[in-house]
Amino acid sequence: MSDRLASRSAIVTGAASGIGAASAALFAAEGARVLAVDLPGKFKGAPPAGVTAFEIDISGADAPARTIAAAVDAFGGLDILFNNAGIASNALAQDMTDDAFDRTIEVNLRAVFRLSRAAIPHLVKSPAGRIINTASVMAEGTDYGLSAYCAAKAGVAGLTRTLALELGKYGITANYLMPGAIRTGMTGPLWEARPDVADIWAKKSALRRLGEPVDLARAALFLASEDGGFVTGQGLAVDGGLTLRV
Repeated sequence: MSDRLASRSAIVTGAASGIGAASAALFAAEGARVLAVDLPGKFKGAPPAGVTAFEIDISGADAPARTIAAAVDAFGGLDILFNNAGIASNALAQDMTDDAFDRTIEVNLRAVFRLSRAAIPHLVKSPAGRIINTASVMAEGTDYGLSAYCAAKAGVAGLTRTLALELGKYGITANYLMPGAIRTGMTGPLWEARPDVADIWAKKSALRRLGEPVDLARAALFLASEDGGFVTGQGLAVDGGLTLRV
């Protein structure tokens, strides 16, 4: 490790498993102090060195203020906000309920906005403020049953570009990741139960494999570090070439 995030403080949401857990661990290994955020009961075992677990539903009314305050109180400031938490929903538009649609937007988009808004006053004080948001390749594509999910992830992309424009004068960068088929807590059980489905998705990738959480964590590290200091308002597809043939 090269201490690319030495003396930095970070928040990573959805950090009990998958992309969030891999990113929190990698950030800490690179020198950051990390507040790992997820729902109560999600964390299993002791977190890695440099990582502090914080249990909260990020969609709650007071969640942004409490989450940002927890990081600032623990670390004395905030340099990196990685909005990674998300949920999946799948139903044809004609069958999707208002509650299902609203919950998907609430977690995948509204919480990203509210946490970012609460973080801005602290990121402005940082010499290298960073906002990284997890969108999806479905921010630019679609599939059956994904009306709410695609709407939310496209919203994340648009929100991030606007944050980049508005916050650039403070030296804050804002970018979003677009994962493809990644083996995470949401997809893992499906693929373990249906290896044939996993194989289909692996073959769709130019690299002929499924993505792993660490693949996204490494991309997030690039955007969080000085290496990504002149990159802002961009969507980085981390999909193994999945979308090349779409």
